[in-house]
Amino acid sequence: MAVPFYMAGMEICMNKKKKKFVSYAKWGYIFLIPFFAVYIVFSLIPLISTFYNSFFENYMVGLMQVGPKFVGFDNYKAILFNGDTLLYLKNTMIMWLMGFIPQILISLLLASWFTDLRLRLKCTGFFKTIIYMPNLIMASAFAMLFYAIFADQGPINNMLNSMGLPTYRFLAEVAGARGLIALMNFLMWFGNTTIILMAAIMGVDPCLFEAARIDGANSRQIFGKITLPLIKPILAYTLITSLIGGIQMFDVPQILTNGNGNPDRTSMTVIMYLNKHLYSKNYGMAGALSVILFIVTAVLSIFVFNYITKDMEAAGIRKAKKKKAKEAK
Repeated sequence: MAVPFYMAGMEICMNKKKKKFVSYAKWGYIFLIPFFAVYIVFSLIPLISTFYNSFFENYMVGLMQVGPKFVGFDNYKAILFNGDTLLYLKNTMIMWLMGFIPQILISLLLASWFTDLRLRLKCTGFFKTIIYMPNLIMASAFAMLFYAIFADQGPINNMLNSMGLPTYRFLAEVAGARGLIALMNFLMWFGNTTIILMAAIMGVDPCLFEAARIDGANSRQIFGKITLPLIKPILAYTLITSLIGGIQMFDVPQILTNGNGNPDRTSMTVIMYLNKHLYSKNYGMAGALSVILFIVTAVLSIFVFNYITKDMEAAGIRKAKKKKAKEAK
């Protein structure tokens, strides 16, 4: 029996399509290879090496190398039972909070203003660019700028003297040094936080705001009852990333205090303490301190994330129960 011409043509086309079929899955894995290669070389291997070195006594005394000698958890004990570690961790958290609290408050305020269509703000693109620009400046350059401005003979003290006020030694006072470090961290990061929170607020369905206004809710109630609960995941992300950055605070206080944490080590951070061990080539102690910081950061991040998102999870469970109850009826 002869096969119709159009059937033969369809069969030829299907055979061609089968031959031209390409498995895109393998290309996805191929494109992932560079990422995993960079991650293994620059992150995973150094991480494993840090854990390994933390169990060894390994340092320099003049030109003589001591170790590496396996000492178990002795490096960890020396750090944990050393009062300096807790002091430097306390300094770090104080300076981080001094910068983060105004940062999140002002960022929320600016994000709500820029995303409120009723205000009809003009030149918002210009203002967004201006507030984000400090984030593009290197922290070292920022620290040198503040060091020059707030020096004993700097412009700020010259202005105070012209007003008949005495010279205030910012870098010689605890409040002054910590305040400058917190101010620099605030100025460098509040623009980035504002942009992130703006994106979060713009992702909220505008119908919810309109419905609330129709029901008579004012701006404060809308912000507290609708905006904040719906952007909690982004707030959690912002808080966790800022916390990690705060614990890793190094460049600004290092340059501003010349690595000494003046006055009287009140602005010395944990990473500056770690840097001193690395500078003295005490790799065992530096590795142990790095591991402790890794554990502290992980625990704090998990705690913050669970605390912020627990209400959302509870709401999701309640919705699921209500849905099941309706289906059962």
